[in-house]
Amino acid sequence: MATAHRTDRPTPCRSTLTLLAMAFVLATAAGAGAQEPTTDRESAEARDADALPRVTVIGTGGTIAGTSTTRTSFQSYRAGQLLIADMVDDLRPEIDEVAEVTAVQFDNRPSGGYGMEDYFELSLAIDRALETADAVVVTTGTDTMEEFVYWMDLTVRSPKPVVFTGAMRPWTVVGSDGHANLFNAIVLAASGATTCYGTVLMLNDEFHAAKDVWKSDGARMDTFISRRFGALGSVDGPRVRAHRAPPRVQHCDTPERWRTPFDLSGITAEDLPRTEVLIGYQGARLDEAVLAFADAGVRGIVNAAGGISAEAREAAEEKGVVFVRTQRLRSGGHNLLPQKARLLLLLSLAFAEDDEQAQAWFDEIGAMDFEAFDVPVPEG
Repeated sequence: MATAHRTDRPTPCRSTLTLLAMAFVLATAAGAGAQEPTTDRESAEARDADALPRVTVIGTGGTIAGTSTTRTSFQSYRAGQLLIADMVDDLRPEIDEVAEVTAVQFDNRPSGGYGMEDYFELSLAIDRALETADAVVVTTGTDTMEEFVYWMDLTVRSPKPVVFTGAMRPWTVVGSDGHANLFNAIVLAASGATTCYGTVLMLNDEFHAAKDVWKSDGARMDTFISRRFGALGSVDGPRVRAHRAPPRVQHCDTPERWRTPFDLSGITAEDLPRTEVLIGYQGARLDEAVLAFADAGVRGIVNAAGGISAEAREAAEEKGVVFVRTQRLRSGGHNLLPQKARLLLLLSLAFAEDDEQAQAWFDEIGAMDFEAFDVPVPEG
């Protein structure tokens, strides 16, 4: 099994005002100086104060790497055809003024073509890249991107920026959003503005928190939204504007609290338990599905507003099945999307010593907030 060896340490947590000013590459260069050296060469060479940040772009395929039938066939194309190195080269020389960019090809498939073993290996690959890079950008398809980003948010150990991006139109059509999305994702990653934010998703000039974001439309370029809370910020040319932060940023100075318990370097992909989702609907009869899942060795079931009888639940629990509940609607807040709840349950079961601990982790991590604080009230 590939193992990610960490040499990075979280940089000091920044105030909101500081985050708004972090669009310039000097911020990341200064942050990189606080990290432990990762190679003998880097130990011997002090980086120049004006050195560009190092950004590794990892390509996994998707629409952004697609080739179209014609230059105007926006919906007729083959995903995952172009190499990420060639796509980065298309952005030169402009991108060379933003960062020192290295391209790595992880694979080249539509997002729906990846399984949990691939998620496992991609997480380790991101952490390996962050041993030497200041930030990582990952390109992937958009259909399951909301799951990609949440898995990485839960598993990547480094606090350095991790930015996912993609496109709603293939690279080769007129007016493709892929070029701008990739360029802006590198700008965002290089700025360092999302240090300690965990993994974020960047499309259509906006970046979103991994937990909150979801895909709302199959064709429009503004498809990704974070209802109620809204986007974390925006990328306007060379300027990054951060308007809010995910709650985990409050623990930036405390690595043991900032990181989740889910360190993949200590397990193998075969250790990941099977978890499934049941969606409720009017007249649904889910007992048969519950019992079939239990017989098949499923360890966890996300009940998304489904009607499951007490008898079926008890029978499944006797076979070791753990149930968690969410809603099928997409409203934000503590309500995880069913597909994201499944990932959190899967990891909780994989690492917990018992089912009670898994349930506690699911509740705590799934509902993380900024901690309450007292506001002094003037006397009189």
